[in-house]
Amino acid sequence: MNFRSSHCGALRAKDIGQRATLAGWVGSRRDHGGVLFVDLRDREGITQVVFRPEKHAATAGVAQTLRDEDVIQISGTIAKRLEGTENSKLSTGEIEIVADDLQILNKADVLPFPLDEQIANEDLRLTHRYLDLRRPGMAANLRLRHRVVKTVRDILDADGFWEIETPILSKSTPEGARDFLVPSRLNPGNFYALPQAPQQYKQLLMAAGVEKYFQIARCFRDEDLRADRQPEFTQADIEMSFVTAEDLFALIEKMFVAVFRAAHGVEISTPFPRLTHREAMDRFGSDKPDTRWAQEIVDVGDIFAGTEFKVFRGALDSGGVVRALNAKGLAKITTGQIEELTEMAKQFGAKGLAFIKCENGEWKSPIVKFFTDAEKAALQERLKMEEGDLVLFGADKWEIVCEVLGRVRLRAVELIGLTHDPKRLDFLWVVDFPLLAWSDEEQKWNAVHHPFTRPKAEDLPLLEAKKYAEVRAEAYDIVLNGVEIGGGSIRIHEADLQSIMFSILGISEEEQTSMFGHLLKAFKFGTPPHGGIALGLDRLVMLLAGAESIRDVIAFPKNNRGIELMTGSPSPADFKQLRELSISSTKKA
Repeated sequence: MNFRSSHCGALRAKDIGQRATLAGWVGSRRDHGGVLFVDLRDREGITQVVFRPEKHAATAGVAQTLRDEDVIQISGTIAKRLEGTENSKLSTGEIEIVADDLQILNKADVLPFPLDEQIANEDLRLTHRYLDLRRPGMAANLRLRHRVVKTVRDILDADGFWEIETPILSKSTPEGARDFLVPSRLNPGNFYALPQAPQQYKQLLMAAGVEKYFQIARCFRDEDLRADRQPEFTQADIEMSFVTAEDLFALIEKMFVAVFRAAHGVEISTPFPRLTHREAMDRFGSDKPDTRWAQEIVDVGDIFAGTEFKVFRGALDSGGVVRALNAKGLAKITTGQIEELTEMAKQFGAKGLAFIKCENGEWKSPIVKFFTDAEKAALQERLKMEEGDLVLFGADKWEIVCEVLGRVRLRAVELIGLTHDPKRLDFLWVVDFPLLAWSDEEQKWNAVHHPFTRPKAEDLPLLEAKKYAEVRAEAYDIVLNGVEIGGGSIRIHEADLQSIMFSILGISEEEQTSMFGHLLKAFKFGTPPHGGIALGLDRLVMLLAGAESIRDVIAFPKNNRGIELMTGSPSPADFKQLRELSISSTKKA
């Protein structure tokens, strides 16, 4: 038995007069005075089916019982639609099938939500995800994801990479995020960790002489969730031996050219622009800057070097900075919105947010009275201040000012109501990240990327001199329209340098042996220089699809509370299961 002779999206005017058998779901049903029209839908498209009682009474009678999402099989003759009833929005819009046979393969209950409307209740959609995925937009996202993954595989295969799977059950090591732990029944009291990334395994593959590895890798991090984060996610994981950062950039740019061509028929230009981490923070207040808006953060510290305004004077005297952002056209901002921006600034460490409105030919601000005429003139020239502008100031430590004005900059775009060209693609590389960052909370140095990132060769003397804040890393991120879609580095491949790095991070020799002994040992047996990158497939597909959340491009995601509503995961384990694992739960039933 053949369920279909073609898909619902395949038939055209050239097929008129032929017989066809289709199978799919009832998308809609319309009764026009006894003549019944059904939009029959499958993965590939929609075909209009007509049931005429004067020709096939029994079949039309059964068709009267159909409702949305019933699964049916029909057979009939392909006919031209009546003139004036064609549907130019459908690829099959010139034809219809006059059905003479109908088989109901499965009946559908009343749906919990209509599939042809936008549903605001995401939890309802996720509870019935199998229905949500029937919606054309969601199905298109899955198809797009498949095409992206296939293109990545094809490009890497053609370049000599081997796809190799690494373990899911692995060892818990400190790599930046909280691990998901899995108890071992066969080794009571011991736990596996689900991998945050295949980082150590891919470096060990370089030690094994693989030279070019990739994997469409599942990764797990027990973190708080948001629109672009899930507890489990997928990355295109890539590692190469005898490689420089330039080699990596060329490979990834070639890959993105192919991905965007395959996914959307879009041609992107290379090479991508590059910004150092310092430049990105100075100009945009972010290490993943959105460069589609031209307005940048500007240093005005020299203008106020002799100022009597105590807020600016205090920041400069304590070694801080004074910077400004001209939000062009935002002088119309309300008092409430100014208060919102001020609260945002305080949330990220600032004491407040000074501003100037250029309105009705004057500067409106409580701080202007403290400025000299020379300071005003210099500010006017540097910031190109015009009628309708809103200038926002940050005066504090460099890190705080960058963070605050970077956040304010993004919010200002929203308040202005600026819409970007949906076809605009601003790629860039952010390079020369700091290797280490000091944590006041932990009172220790932490790796900015991860502990295996290589210091820049010219900064090794700074590392030896313990000037850790000045050491740059051979690390790089790739950013698209303000979203980080990948990151990587050239790795440490020598045991002594890796051990030094661990020591700086506060990992004792005993802990190094316990947690990383396998890696340090491998480095002593001729591990080659190597580096790599991991690309976030979920985020990339989200951007390609124009979706607002990565949940819209993952088949079965968790909600923002980490719950998979369709199956009810996570769920309690029964006493017998826990006893076999030699663990107990402190949560009362």
